[in-house]
Amino acid sequence: MRLYLSSDMEGVAGVCAWEQVDARTPHPEYAIYRRYYTQEVAAAIAGARAAGAADVLVNDAHGPMRNLLFDELPSDVRVLFGNRKPFSMVQDARGYDGAFFIGYHGAIGDEHAVLCHTYTPSVIHELRINGERCSEATVNAALLSHYGVPLLYITGDRTTVEGVQAQMPWVHGTIVKESIGNFSADSISPRAAQAAIREGAREALARAAQARLFAFEPPIAMEIALAKVEQADYVALIPGFERTGPRSVRFVDDDMPTIFKAFVAVFRLGALA
Repeated sequence: MRLYLSSDMEGVAGVCAWEQVDARTPHPEYAIYRRYYTQEVAAAIAGARAAGAADVLVNDAHGPMRNLLFDELPSDVRVLFGNRKPFSMVQDARGYDGAFFIGYHGAIGDEHAVLCHTYTPSVIHELRINGERCSEATVNAALLSHYGVPLLYITGDRTTVEGVQAQMPWVHGTIVKESIGNFSADSISPRAAQAAIREGAREALARAAQARLFAFEPPIAMEIALAKVEQADYVALIPGFERTGPRSVRFVDDDMPTIFKAFVAVFRLGALA
């Protein structure tokens, strides 16, 4: 079993504030939660290996994408570090047998999901593909499925985990906290979360044969509501995008990687506006 692991930070146990996960203007809590983040990833790897995973690639997919404490991970795993990856949170996933999403969070607008957002909250107000509202987990899983890689396991708050399971019932999940609001949560302890993730990862691989691919049927229509009119002004200049409203654009293609790269272009170019 070759395992691809995409890790985010907002879904880590105890996280309920941007200061805890912001590497660029580090608050003292960032160093603490960076360690908890690394330990949850390490726990997922340990559980997967107990169930037979051999080759593990980790994509540090949070913020600047260089948060994991590399020397606290197993010595034989490989890690993708750094931002500006063409496929962002699911870079280089081709050829793996299954995927884990560790520390994930809900889509922007989720009423009960801590720190909910979809990639860049200052740019993306809503993402829909073929009419279906998408979180990061949704769009990332769809790209993985294009390469034949099913999502097996997700961890985070209850809204996030159960939201993914509503779209992909075969995905095993570990809930590490209950969202009270956007900036508050009822969380289990880091040690309890790591133990639960270790066991959840083992169970996810044990059930891997039940997994399915999650794909959008072509033509794939991506509709994006942007945060500001001026962002739509910029995005509408990209070939293939249609302006559908003051803050909304639409892009249609038959190829999921093309859709995904167009989405990446939107949140990067939109940030410049």
